[in-house]
Amino acid sequence: MRDTKHQQLLSKLLEMVSVHKKDLFSQIIKNRSRHLTVVMEDIFQSQNASAVLRSADCFGIQDVHIIENRNEYTLNPQVSLGSSKWLSLYKYNSEKNNTQVAYENLRKKGYQIVATTPHLNDVSLNELDISKKTALVFGTEMQGLSTYAIENADIHMKIPMYGFTESFNISVSAALCMHFLSEKMRNSNENDWQLSDSEQNEILLSWAKSVVKSSNEIERKILGI
Repeated sequence: MRDTKHQQLLSKLLEMVSVHKKDLFSQIIKNRSRHLTVVMEDIFQSQNASAVLRSADCFGIQDVHIIENRNEYTLNPQVSLGSSKWLSLYKYNSEKNNTQVAYENLRKKGYQIVATTPHLNDVSLNELDISKKTALVFGTEMQGLSTYAIENADIHMKIPMYGFTESFNISVSAALCMHFLSEKMRNSNENDWQLSDSEQNEILLSWAKSVVKSSNEIERKILGI
């Protein structure tokens, strides 16, 4: 939390949240993590993008990075079921090569970049070392990841498969990876996967704003904006 006024704002908004919702906030925030993050490059089918967000929320992954080079990201409310309001979404759509911008931003935050692809196999899903902060990058439904995304990744990861079909659907791939790796992360003593107190308060504030209808008015009064 940046300063005392923001702490006051959070306290005021939480007073207006139901006891049941506050209990949920308190329980869920403890299991949120930024140690793992998900990156979607040019996902154009709204149901797949929305399913990835829903899975990220379910597995406690707070941040999702969305790269728009050719395709604009859209949500399907019937699939996402409101999950987007509980996540921190970062969009990259203002540069010629938004994948490069996303990669640079992730590396500044200390992430190793893992490109998921069935065509290269540095490691399999169950072998991936996640002692470092890890960004999982998923590509389009038909073409997969761009050449830049693959060539500039730190690691190429493959999900083990034993059938005739070459690859999983993007939303299935993301869900499999998030489930396996989030469990591995939580059961490991090698990394500090939980959010800091400051991060928890920032996210709690965004959650409270999303459920309190008068939050904008209250924020203006307290912060003087």
